Amino acid sequence: MKRRNFIVNSTAIVAAGYFFPKSAVYALIDAHREICNQTFTVAAEKGLERLSIGNVVAEIGKMFTEAPYEAHTLEESEKEELVINLKVFDCVTLVENSLALARCIKRGTTTFDDYAQELQTIRYRGGQIDGYPSRLHYFSDWIYDNIQKGIVEDVNEEIGGAEPFRKTIDFMSENRGSYRQLSNDEYYKAIQQQEEIINEREYTFIPKGNLHMYEENIREGDVLAFTTNIRGLDIQHTALAIRKNENVHVLHAPMAGRSVEITEKNLMMYLAMNKRMTGIMVTRPKEV
Repeated sequence: MKRRNFIVNSTAIVAAGYFFPKSAVYALIDAHREICNQTFTVAAEKGLERLSIGNVVAEIGKMFTEAPYEAHTLEESEKEELVINLKVFDCVTLVENSLALARCIKRGTTTFDDYAQELQTIRYRGGQIDGYPSRLHYFSDWIYDNIQKGIVEDVNEEIGGAEPFRKTIDFMSENRGSYRQLSNDEYYKAIQQQEEIINEREYTFIPKGNLHMYEENIREGDVLAFTTNIRGLDIQHTALAIRKNENVHVLHAPMAGRSVEITEKNLMMYLAMNKRMTGIMVTRPKEV
């Protein structure tokens, strides 16, 4: 069975990671393990390890096209644990999984445990799980932390048209009731502290009005983070850049009821259609 068809058509349990009754746990782990191993097998057959890291990220992301979108897959458990889910995605988990698998392929460390460790390193502050606040909830924080870990690099200035990103980030603390875990006062205070740290940093972004002059400098597999005019929020959506017919297109998990896709419209048209989006932050996977 083809790798993509295996993901879409498998009758294994589709919901999130490891949080199931004991009778289902082993079958669930095995389902995701098999998808992981299938991915590594296809990558080896195609010789993806010889490509640049960005191209590997893009090729892995393409393997997930048609996989269903599902929100809140990381929120199932009361205890913060690593969620492994290679069957359904939201916009961030698509980016994280594509990047984790690609880094394993480039390193030649292609076991399920290698992948799980890489995913944890990418998803959590400093790569360590220490309760709900240790997950990188704000994507600008995700960018900062993964730059510090040497996983990605900020290329806004290199691409061109970058301007300072000035905005007060406090969406989670201001909407505490929307986050079950923030009923915990300790977690709530930790998130507030993280927001303060984020607001002290200097970020840049490329406003969508500038992008037409610099789109050609975006590479295959770059991580696109879409800035937003939603109050208190930094990033509304995330995706991978795919170069197609001399233009950049968006590989993403779009919304409920749809599947992972590459947009028919190019990046500039996609941005123009989304009134809430103000521009992009671009990070580039670093070679390993």
